[in-house]
Amino acid sequence: MSHPAPSREAIVATAHESIARGSKSFAAASLLFDKPTRERAWLLYAWCRRCDDIADGQDHGHGMTVVHDAPERLAALSAMTEQALAGEVVGEPAFDALRIVAAETRMPKRFARDLVAGFALDAEDWRPRSENDLYRYCYHVAGVVGCMMAVVMGVDPDDDDTLDRACDLGMAFQLANIARDIEEDDRVGRCYLPIEWLVEMDFPPGQHMKPPFRSRLALLSKRMADRAAAFEASARQGTPSLSFRSAWAVLAAAGIYGAIGRTVAARGEHAWDHRVTTSGMQKLGFIVAAAREAAGREKLYPRQPRDPRLWTRPKG
Repeated sequence: MSHPAPSREAIVATAHESIARGSKSFAAASLLFDKPTRERAWLLYAWCRRCDDIADGQDHGHGMTVVHDAPERLAALSAMTEQALAGEVVGEPAFDALRIVAAETRMPKRFARDLVAGFALDAEDWRPRSENDLYRYCYHVAGVVGCMMAVVMGVDPDDDDTLDRACDLGMAFQLANIARDIEEDDRVGRCYLPIEWLVEMDFPPGQHMKPPFRSRLALLSKRMADRAAAFEASARQGTPSLSFRSAWAVLAAAGIYGAIGRTVAARGEHAWDHRVTTSGMQKLGFIVAAAREAAGREKLYPRQPRDPRLWTRPKG
């Protein structure tokens, strides 16, 4: 006997719980959206979070473990994603969340598939050789999420200029994440620092976390934080294309996450002694500052061409 599909209200409630457990930063920023956008942002987050948890053996982004059945996990999340994109009831709340948000927006299916391709890279134990490889990975696991969020906020899927800026914000977030999580990734046998960077700094293979090499590692984390800051600055230039409330949320998230990258760089060799986070008061400060920025975004961020030196996402 089949059971009726959960209501949209129930799936939104589950998605809200997911973002509250998985990311206090994103949860705080999402409250700045109008209600329809906020709910769709939660729905999108729930799907992204669940895919990530399945791929990495985590619970809402916590407790990453070594995964021994990565291909099977990838096949499962890919199949459920395709069901959701086809408009079928999946029976898994996070994937039904994708079904709902895709149906309510003009979300290009290629975006969801690009994110799944990012999980495939991890399933293959892929590692970046060059800086360009690093950016390609960041696009697949975060930059494309920026594009999806832009569509959730009402950006036309054909507006490549604004989507490029949205992608830039996702790139900035992921670069900051990688810099912060170098030690955590190392514990499960992962490393997202480009091999060319490691060779440049003359790290012995697999030794980048060893105490004698912390000063060199600090230089690379600062380099990554600088790259993140460049993408973040570009993303801010796209906020005049958004409504006030969407711009407010984006600028708040940029401030909160930007602080993570800057703190990692500032801590130098001690960046991985304790996980870098932002406090509740710091988040509130960024939210207040972002309101002023959003109100004056046309003057603060006058429209100008995107920096051609920045890596650009694949189109089509």
